[in-house]
Amino acid sequence: MIIYSLRRLASLCVTLVAASLFIFAVMEILPGDPAQLILGINAQEDTLAALREQLGLNLPLASRYWLWISGMLQGDFGISYTYSVPVTELISERLTISLPLALMALALSTLIALPLGILAASNHGRWPDVSLIGATQIGIAIPNFWFAMLLVLVFAVTLQWLPSGGFPGWEAGLWPAIKALLLPAIALALPQASILVRIMRSSMLEVLHEDYMRTARAKGLNLRQTLARHGLRNALIPVITIMGLQFSFLLAGTVIIENVFSLPGLGRLVFQAINQRDLITVKAVIMLLVATVILVNFLVDITYGLIDPRLHRRQGSQ
Repeated sequence: MIIYSLRRLASLCVTLVAASLFIFAVMEILPGDPAQLILGINAQEDTLAALREQLGLNLPLASRYWLWISGMLQGDFGISYTYSVPVTELISERLTISLPLALMALALSTLIALPLGILAASNHGRWPDVSLIGATQIGIAIPNFWFAMLLVLVFAVTLQWLPSGGFPGWEAGLWPAIKALLLPAIALALPQASILVRIMRSSMLEVLHEDYMRTARAKGLNLRQTLARHGLRNALIPVITIMGLQFSFLLAGTVIIENVFSLPGLGRLVFQAINQRDLITVKAVIMLLVATVILVNFLVDITYGLIDPRLHRRQGSQ
């Protein structure tokens, strides 16, 4: 297991370096002068030159990349061109909204999908299975922004149970903050839960046809006992992969939902930074999201080894 983990860690580091080089290169070739953006189109050339020197924009590309990557390793993402504050502060402030929102959506989709996927697989070909397959097709097809507006219309406007948008801040109390995030989390969770139900169902159906499952049934265990003791653990391997990808998507792909509910989260920050050509903020947020995806995949790989010891035994013997 140690050898398996070290190999995955080495792969993580190489991928992070490659991703940082790619992101830096793409941001550098984009048109636009950050100094001109900060000072305006009427700024004098000597003033622009002084600001470029202050920001390090006159340095060679290799030096600028090293300053950027070494600063990130120390927690310094630079100063926002638009807001004139450290990008770290902007990201930290927005993460207090986007991270709980993504975790809530992932928790909701998992709590819904796993039991429904098991239910569909254990009733394969019967009405619960057929009904759930039809429901998941609808859940995947519905755009989450349309579903978000429908939730606002029903629960905020008509029933007035939950707020229609905005975020009061965690200092207003735990329940008001959760209420503000509940509808966005449900809107994000619907398509993810639909996908997860289908993956769980397919994985469980494959497991049900394995020899060890038939042996367990032949020894007298009923279907529920067989699934709990032998089936669930093996069926979770592909499901964990999808859950890891879903968390990364939920953290990075909340731009539309955050705009629908007027949430000042990470997705909205990226949207505003792109519109305002705040490239240093865009670069930092994208690198953070890429690092999150890579780290989640690393944790998924380690979880594989814990769930299925045969995997790291094969890796360790190579």
